[in-house]
Amino acid sequence: MNSVPVEDIIKAFDLEVIYMGDKPKIGITTSDINRPGLQFAGFFDYFASERVQVVGKTEMTYLNGLDPQIRFERLCQFFKYDIPCLIVSRGMEVPDYLVEAAKRYDRPVFRSQLVTTNLVSKLTSYLSSALAPRITRHGVLVDVYGVGVFLMGESGIGKSETALELIKRGHRLVADDAVEIKKVADNRLIGEAPELIRHFMEIRGIGIIDIKAMYGVGAVINNKPLDLVIQMELWDDNKEYDRLGLDEEYIEILGVKLPKIVLPVRPGRNLAIIVEVAARNFRLKNMGYHAARELENRLNALIQMNRER
Repeated sequence: MNSVPVEDIIKAFDLEVIYMGDKPKIGITTSDINRPGLQFAGFFDYFASERVQVVGKTEMTYLNGLDPQIRFERLCQFFKYDIPCLIVSRGMEVPDYLVEAAKRYDRPVFRSQLVTTNLVSKLTSYLSSALAPRITRHGVLVDVYGVGVFLMGESGIGKSETALELIKRGHRLVADDAVEIKKVADNRLIGEAPELIRHFMEIRGIGIIDIKAMYGVGAVINNKPLDLVIQMELWDDNKEYDRLGLDEEYIEILGVKLPKIVLPVRPGRNLAIIVEVAARNFRLKNMGYHAARELENRLNALIQMNRER
């Protein structure tokens, strides 16, 4: 199971450490957040103790108004659960009784300056991304007319050269050679480059080039949803390639089906223009216009008309 170290949360949200404890490598395994108002009121049925616990002004006001003995019992019962951490929002003062109860059970307590709703929203978004299932695939990811095009194929087939030509034509590079793909929703994949090789590209015969330094910040983008997969392969005279586009192919990555186009490669074909056309055609299909089906409808109408004569 994926997990996010508590230390990463501290750095990402600039949290003030009130009490860290001695537990090594505490990991957060879910993106859901819990506000423990019901638990402070004594209701522990269905308590999601595996979640990050966020205490806002409402919960803190309720705690401050409780009888000290009842409050102590409730907090002890609360911290008995193996919670990853508790975060106090709005930069509120963290009472001694809360810290003492946390220390008793060795539970980390942090403080954030963010208001509660913003903290919960940003934590959920951050954890959803960090905990998303991910895989690394060989290929090139480019943003063409707003479409995330993932170029796949054997090494040396011309993926990087095609991407370079696309960049010269005003499109943007996401990742070259290795693409980290993560599943952020049931039908949505996001691709990005590993930090080490971000914005770099390998061109055989030249070596490594820095796209950002060479073409400017407008030529690169850090991440992009995957919309269309183009499988590049050497032209095979014995293979029949799709000439109409009526038969749609798909590829499955992390359980998500993506439309796939097989692009045969041979000398003389301008692959960059073909990729541009594929991206534009993909957008047209999403808007409800399918050129191949339109042609088929016209042919059928013509045949029907000839039969009626």
